[in-house]
Amino acid sequence: MLTLAFDTATNVATSALLEDGDLLGERAGTPKRLLEDVDELLTSADAEPGELERIVVGIGPGSFTSLRMGLAASRTLAFALDAQVAGVSTLEALAAGAPAALPVIDARRREVFTLIDGEPVATPPAELGTGLLQGRTCVGDGAVRYRDVLEAAGARVPPDDSELHIPRASVHARLAREFGPAELVEPIYVRVPDADRTRK
Repeated sequence: MLTLAFDTATNVATSALLEDGDLLGERAGTPKRLLEDVDELLTSADAEPGELERIVVGIGPGSFTSLRMGLAASRTLAFALDAQVAGVSTLEALAAGAPAALPVIDARRREVFTLIDGEPVATPPAELGTGLLQGRTCVGDGAVRYRDVLEAAGARVPPDDSELHIPRASVHARLAREFGPAELVEPIYVRVPDADRTRK
């Protein structure tokens, strides 16, 4: 069974191609390059798009625009290829890629997305506190951006160029459980998008 997985919730979009759970290839680029990366993965694996049976997509939270790009791509591909789709939290994928670490995604507006008691939240990094951060490893682009704040609270942040900061699509594929129609996969926004706030 051929599975395509991708995540576009952050500035680094990742995509992976797997066959029966075995990784055939993985790419990291930008959300705008997603379909090109997917094409390269299929070409390098000598596979045709019609062979794809399952698609796994990152559902955020993250950049609203980039997140919508990924979801739109998953729905378009699923419709064209008659494939089943599963959504996986970008935060949970980051955490699974760095066991025991706290995932921290840049949420803009001087906030980060993270998991508290297993639930996604948006909060200023300074409000996470030493109780949550002391001795904890933080990963993600939010951890890189707010390294000083997190480390001052007792957290450890891997080097900026560490692979641990990237939500790997291969991890998404491993975490995927329930597959179904693409239209049933919903994004995790956590808060109202900027465009909606502007209209109010």
